[in-house]
Amino acid sequence: MNVLVIGANGQIGKFLVQQLAQEGKHQVTAMIRKPEQADALKQFGANVVIGDLEGSVDDLAEAMKDHNAIVFTAGSGGSTGEDKTLLIDLDGAVKTMEAAQQQGITRYILVSAFGADQREKWSDAIKPYYVAKHYADRALFASDLNYTIIRPGGLKNEPGTGKISVGTDLKPGSIPREDVARVIAASLQEEKTYRMAFDLIAGDELVEDALGKL
Repeated sequence: MNVLVIGANGQIGKFLVQQLAQEGKHQVTAMIRKPEQADALKQFGANVVIGDLEGSVDDLAEAMKDHNAIVFTAGSGGSTGEDKTLLIDLDGAVKTMEAAQQQGITRYILVSAFGADQREKWSDAIKPYYVAKHYADRALFASDLNYTIIRPGGLKNEPGTGKISVGTDLKPGSIPREDVARVIAASLQEEKTYRMAFDLIAGDELVEDALGKL
């Protein structure tokens, strides 16, 4: 597959680009906003395209040209305000869904947030973030895309273990970002993840085994 990673300069995005390039099963393109971010990603063996999630759907569709799978790992980050959360995590995500459909791309993987589907679990401190993730998820559910929605628990920077737990109503937990990237990569062509949304935390099962039981 020709995979476009949106949010490739983020922590999960970088892990994913590196993993896909090293595995060699797929062609990977990193979508970035700033040209100066390109060299680090090219060193992994990825192609690079410039795109802005605050731009138009048509411009995003042009960036997606010649790809057949989209991975959305972008986020506004903890240092921005609520306005950027809505513009990137919600509107940016929805625009990429529209752009993918405009280009005839069907496979779309979205990194959401643990508990985004359950309002009673939303933390007041970051409620706008959960609102954005919740409605981005709902937009993807309502689309014609062959989606996978991954809702990871608390994200850690420690090395991945390759062992996870997935399900639709897991207890809260955490997971290394490296393992989130592993799950994304493994989900691309795992039919058990098609048109599925699931929680993801660290666990005892190998990635492929856990996904195969969904």
